[in-house]
Amino acid sequence: MKKIGIVEDDRELSHALRLLLEQHKYQVFQAYTVGEGIKMIDTIELDIVLLDIGLPDGEGFEVSQYLEDGSIPIVYLTARDDEVDMLHAYDNGCEDYVVKPFSMTVLLKRIEVVLRRNEQKGNIFIYKDIELNVERHEVNVNQMLVALTANEFEVLHLFMRNQKRVLSKTQILEAIWDEKEQFVDDSTVTVTISRLRKKLDKDPRKYIENVFGSGYRLVA
Repeated sequence: MKKIGIVEDDRELSHALRLLLEQHKYQVFQAYTVGEGIKMIDTIELDIVLLDIGLPDGEGFEVSQYLEDGSIPIVYLTARDDEVDMLHAYDNGCEDYVVKPFSMTVLLKRIEVVLRRNEQKGNIFIYKDIELNVERHEVNVNQMLVALTANEFEVLHLFMRNQKRVLSKTQILEAIWDEKEQFVDDSTVTVTISRLRKKLDKDPRKYIENVFGSGYRLVA
């Protein structure tokens, strides 16, 4: 089920969007401010964000700038119809710009198009000088092929899908290893990440860092 985040301070509109999207089998998460939007992005692996520009504590552009790696596609939903705002939105990497009021039916179709387009380009992930190709199951560092085990590949893939997010050992364990597997615990994650770090670079802290008391994340 695709996960959609809505960052919209108009609670009536946000509620209407949620009902519509849930009817079409999307899982929906809501935020009403810039701060809440950034927190939502940090804690939930979203497939797309519907983002208003005018928010109580700032502008939606701050949320899109936080997502400078383009890891989550953004569709703006806003009353601002001037060219300056539109150009600013596209310069910040938005996938679409929808001016209020809008047709809910047309919005649904535009969301489908953005998700489909993102899936097509979602086979390749780039972080610094690492390129991960899902379809080929290959990882290149500085254009040199690096041999990874299946679990090491999946852990790296998880990090690259969640750039800027801190991932706990429990989150990694649940995402990569089947719950039914025996003899798998937190130490399995520790060992796998240790081996992955060594394969990516001589400096084990170059790409993946420990966040004390929380887990791991890619180095900013």
